[in-house]
Amino acid sequence: MKLIGSLSSPFVRKVRIVLAEKRIECELMVDIPWTPDTQVPEFNPLGKVPVLVMDDGSTLFDSRVIVEYLDTLTPVSRLIPEDARPRTSVKRWEALADGICDAAATIFLEKKRPEVQQNADWLVRQEQKIFRGLEAMSEELGEKNWCFGEFYSLADVVVGCALGYLDFRFPEIKWREAHPNLEKLAEKLAGKPAFKDTLPVA
Repeated sequence: MKLIGSLSSPFVRKVRIVLAEKRIECELMVDIPWTPDTQVPEFNPLGKVPVLVMDDGSTLFDSRVIVEYLDTLTPVSRLIPEDARPRTSVKRWEALADGICDAAATIFLEKKRPEVQQNADWLVRQEQKIFRGLEAMSEELGEKNWCFGEFYSLADVVVGCALGYLDFRFPEIKWREAHPNLEKLAEKLAGKPAFKDTLPVA
């Protein structure tokens, strides 16, 4: 298998962490989808990363689809519960964290446009999504050791990726001061090899 993606994408990082936790060997092909010479559209008609290229040449895209598939390949370090109720809870965490990443990525790309072309109202709307998302994650985490129950799961992976992406792109967002329980979780995750080895790079 081959994973196509950039080193800055939180969605690619999510897949890389799951690969590491599941101990699945996979070649990483770095490709930035918004560069003129990108090959991503050849593998994903939507032109987005990550893309997982299977051994038979078929492809999977969207990080949620990819990690769900990877979790079924081996019983090592199961990250998504099998039972419907807990599975839905973990996937809900994923939707929340991914939404924060989507909003942050939207802001980053909008700010790459000339200032006179930037939509201030749109930027504020995306910022509000981030702040509301952080509040929701903090409230739901509470004083628990992990996002879902008492074990490490995909919920923690996605929250760690979202917080890491905010640190990477928007260090001015002081989420640690507002949400010390998220900081505690982030510090715990930062010590895991899968997180250390996948820190975002510009």
